Amino acid sequence: MKKVSFIPALFMFLTTVFAQVDKVSVVADNEGDKLLVNGKSLMINGMNWDYFPIGTTYTYSLWQQSDDFITAALDYEMSMLKNTGVNAIRVYTGIQPKWIKYIYEKYDIYTMLNHSFGRYGLTLDDQWVANTEYDDPRVRDLLLKEVTEIVQKYKNTPGLLLYLLGNENNYGLFWKGAETENIPFEKRESTAGAKALYKLFNDAVVSMKAIDTSYPIAICNGDLLFLEIIADECKDIDILGVNIYRGASFGDTFQKTKEVLNKPIMFTEFGSDAFNSVSNQEDQQSQAYILKNNWKEIYQNAAGVGKSGNCIGGFTFMFSDGWWKHEQTKNLDIHDTHASWANGGYLNDYVEGENNMNEEWYGICAKGKTDERGHYQLFPRAAYFVLQQVHKFNPYSGKFTADSIEEYFSNIQL
Repeated sequence: MKKVSFIPALFMFLTTVFAQVDKVSVVADNEGDKLLVNGKSLMINGMNWDYFPIGTTYTYSLWQQSDDFITAALDYEMSMLKNTGVNAIRVYTGIQPKWIKYIYEKYDIYTMLNHSFGRYGLTLDDQWVANTEYDDPRVRDLLLKEVTEIVQKYKNTPGLLLYLLGNENNYGLFWKGAETENIPFEKRESTAGAKALYKLFNDAVVSMKAIDTSYPIAICNGDLLFLEIIADECKDIDILGVNIYRGASFGDTFQKTKEVLNKPIMFTEFGSDAFNSVSNQEDQQSQAYILKNNWKEIYQNAAGVGKSGNCIGGFTFMFSDGWWKHEQTKNLDIHDTHASWANGGYLNDYVEGENNMNEEWYGICAKGKTDERGHYQLFPRAAYFVLQQVHKFNPYSGKFTADSIEEYFSNIQL
């Protein structure tokens, strides 16, 4: 009887299984901070992405639909994302690991997995609590349990890029609802709550890394509010993620983060709505202009370019309009033009004392009506085509300077 060796076959099997899992790390050198995937620098050309047909609200989940339905939705939208140069998407927990793998293997797009970390409330002792108190021991136990379970579930998932905790939870210390309001300012009475929040963020990162250190972990902050407290309490995070809306320029964001925190910065949300509250009509040009300038600054502050060197990329907000964003459960079939908060950085339609930010119009694609299967068509705005040109540029592909990047962007037509 011929003797059969199973060792080569076993080796080939293991190689096939594990070769698909990328090694992701954050490194710092004399040029600045970088995100490395398998030892190669990756600039995150990301997109905030979700799937909400017109008429649905935040309770809808793509991931609870049939596999055929999900596959069709992903094939349509991921092909459009890939076409505009997106290499990573931001997705909240609920997506199954197999879909992260599917998106990566078919479209070469990574996933940043986001746990909201109690941002929109949670259930304690079988009771729903709308506003999370981060110094409550029950909150601590629940959130640490949830994030460690996530690591157990998603580790070694091909296509997973990093973990993100929260979504501007610091604003939740001020706002009492889930809708966006005017950006708050730091107040003395909010300091205690902020310290509890950021300490728990750091404890969560430590707990997650105790299970698996294969992926970087970031927190998502609202602008740079409480940055000094973050520096004191969040020493174990790998990346500072920020949702930041300042108009066409991020201002002192890069330098201030470097001086106070000295961690790489990643823009988890930024951009512009595509509606002008003064003219009361769609304004694609202003949206495209702001995104073009935002991305220019992101690339100019990448490692090795000559400025702050601490930016690893960002996630444009967002891919398609959210018709449910204003009031969230009302008028779901209406593309609401009500501006819900004010921001003086958006000069195209800012009038002092009036709101100008339209939550339902942030998509770089407009959303069509839902068909009989429950899918919808997307209609790219000018910003979509601008991003095509933006993401063709790789700040790591040569010896670029802030001036040479400025020149490249000056040739991008709106």
